[in-house]
Amino acid sequence: MRRGLSTAMAAMLVGGLAAACGGDDDGDDSGSGPVSLTVDVFGEFGYDQLYKQYEASHPNVKIKQRKVSTLDEYKPRIQQWIATGSGAGDVVALEEGILPLYMQQSSKFLNLFDYGGKDLQGNFLPWKWQMGVTPDGKQLVGLGTDIGPLGMCYRKDLFKKAGLPTDRTEVGKLWTTWDAFLSTGQKFQQKVPGTKWLDGPTAVLRATVLQNAGNGPGYSYFDKSNNLVFDSNPAVKQAYDTALKFEQAKLTADMSIFTPPWQTALKRDTFATLPCPSWMLGGIEEFSGDYGKGKWDVAATPGGSGYWGGSWLAVPKQTKHAKEAAELAKFLSSPQGQVGAYKDKNTFPSSPQAAKDPAVAGAKSAYFSDAPTGQIFGDMAAQVKPVYLGPKNEDVRQAVENVLISVGQGKTKPEDAWSKAVDEAKKAAR
Repeated sequence: MRRGLSTAMAAMLVGGLAAACGGDDDGDDSGSGPVSLTVDVFGEFGYDQLYKQYEASHPNVKIKQRKVSTLDEYKPRIQQWIATGSGAGDVVALEEGILPLYMQQSSKFLNLFDYGGKDLQGNFLPWKWQMGVTPDGKQLVGLGTDIGPLGMCYRKDLFKKAGLPTDRTEVGKLWTTWDAFLSTGQKFQQKVPGTKWLDGPTAVLRATVLQNAGNGPGYSYFDKSNNLVFDSNPAVKQAYDTALKFEQAKLTADMSIFTPPWQTALKRDTFATLPCPSWMLGGIEEFSGDYGKGKWDVAATPGGSGYWGGSWLAVPKQTKHAKEAAELAKFLSSPQGQVGAYKDKNTFPSSPQAAKDPAVAGAKSAYFSDAPTGQIFGDMAAQVKPVYLGPKNEDVRQAVENVLISVGQGKTKPEDAWSKAVDEAKKAAR
């Protein structure tokens, strides 16, 4: 569900050092030699500079990051690693959609309360902290990283071509609702027929499901007892209907975020807008490169407040360097670490202290036309209402998004989309 960029830095060790991924004991096996720690992430967390800082202050530690582009690519890998008890990194990222699954398998992770975690609660938003703690309050499985307050990224050069306002404040006034956003898109495509309004329907679905659920029952595809409520939760039906309208109006390029076609499209004029959690800015900058610099800007999202995404760092028990891995996870998720990650890749902090830091609160993005991203996303983050996600949330999410894409491809009739999505949701939830 979140982010996606290319493979990052790798560090190799000299000498007979056992790899720090794999193994099913929770003790340290480092001896007096150097320690190699592997960090598994998906997409962009903004950690490259933080790794260098940590290695500089911990000369006995070398860090290797393994990164894949998307959560959909990451999910089967971590499922295999945790299920088999080997292969996982010493520190692993758990995105909000898959976190509930691994909270049910908490025995396979270190209890970070045993590694100084009890002193860290004040470093996180209360809801972010609580989601990383087991329901009985006895185990701290994950330390929060970022949250994903929503904005709307748009190509101001293409807006100018269509005769639309380009100033971000005026742009935000165009679409206080998703219906207004759709109407604006229809006007845009009449003026610029060679460019689609949106990248695809999936980003709209993800954004609106969380918006509606946050403003409503507080859960989406599953209720808080983990019962599938896809077909009975009005928050979901409203979001699905909204996304479907964009497909029926042929306003999307039928792409999914961070896939190769999506990456290529960012170097062209394929689409003009994209629902943008704060972390999405790093992906746009990465793949659009020099072509998009100064062309993109950020405005308010339709429908008011909302968020999408966010992760936690956990340490699998299979690590051979438990103490060192826990210390690295604490550093990366610390207020200072979250400030550094935000400065690097716009991953908005879950730490109140980090969010208030001038480097975050006063941040502007040169790439995004000097947009005051710290203020835009900070204002939205303050309004975030967390949404409960069930252990099978990601399986259902992927299945129903595929139905939406199939509508745009002409493989599913719009009038059949909802019933097919319900069927696919039930299959995925088994």
